[in-house]
Amino acid sequence: MKPTVAEAYAACLDITRAEARNFSYGIRLLPPPKRNALSALYALARRIDDIGDGDLPLEDKRNALAGVRKDLGRLDDLDEPVYVAVADTARRYPVPLGAFEELVAGVETDLCDVRIADFDELVVYCRRVAGSVGRLCLSIFGPSTGGTDFETLALYADQLGIALQQTNILRDIREDFTNGRIYLPSDELEHFGARVALDEHGALDDPQGRLAGYIRYAAGRAQDWYSLGWRLLPYLDRRSGASCRAMSGIYHHLLRRIGANPVLVYDQRLSLSAGEKAQVALASLAGRRKSVPS
Repeated sequence: MKPTVAEAYAACLDITRAEARNFSYGIRLLPPPKRNALSALYALARRIDDIGDGDLPLEDKRNALAGVRKDLGRLDDLDEPVYVAVADTARRYPVPLGAFEELVAGVETDLCDVRIADFDELVVYCRRVAGSVGRLCLSIFGPSTGGTDFETLALYADQLGIALQQTNILRDIREDFTNGRIYLPSDELEHFGARVALDEHGALDDPQGRLAGYIRYAAGRAQDWYSLGWRLLPYLDRRSGASCRAMSGIYHHLLRRIGANPVLVYDQRLSLSAGEKAQVALASLAGRRKSVPS
């Protein structure tokens, strides 16, 4: 039987609580209608991402992603809870469903070994897998003030998503490498005389500190993208702005830690504690873009 809309949203909220380790702190700051809507969009984005990172054979992953593309064109005919919730959200808000197709294209990049030639190529990838999510979030947040056209606000949301993805990439260098993926641009690594490799203990190998130097450089550049993306905040209502600040603030704090001490990512997946994330969320609700202490 096709679930009711309420049941569909409840399923998406369950997925968000279980899977959105960072985004959930921002989503929960929204009023219920927007919380439901953003949870629905998150649940579908999570499904797409999980296809790429899952254990299915390569051809099955490609078929699954093709299936998502097909489903996006027939949302009203589907009875699966996530799609029912997304279809209802798209009726209530100006959801750019094409952003999901961009996300699918980005995940398709991840299906085989990844090598990025230069920063321009990296920006394209980041825009597909994270800028798309920024634009999806904006469709739920919605501008609260005039004076700036929606296309400009979408650019800011896109840039903030790109900032978050650069943070993910710097955090996950080791994990990505073990999965055959190097997102750090090859020309920049060459310029710094750095490489991505593991030592005998399974940590990132950096005997001369060149990779650390590159990571500090890349973290500084990612900071500039946060500055670009945060131009969105003044145009959002209080609760939406708090949600956006909380989501981005958690990742920004990770970036600051990585930039200050790159070796933190050499042998672990760096994250904030639940208490630290809650502190960022509370500061965001109070209207401050505040990081927890380093």
